[in-house]
Amino acid sequence: MNRKKKIKTILTKKLKKTQKREAPKNSNKPRYISKAERAEMAEQQASESSES
Repeated sequence: MNRKKKIKTILTKKLKKTQKREAPKNSNKPRYISKAERAEMAEQQASESSES
């Protein structure tokens, strides 16, 4: 019984570890947009609004 429990705990720890590694971190958190990307997006929006 003790050996079975030990094996089971080892395997469950391994499984949890791999699932944690594969899971996306903070899925609720939006993707980071760098300052340069924000500036580009602002320029694009400004050019689109000036064309209309």
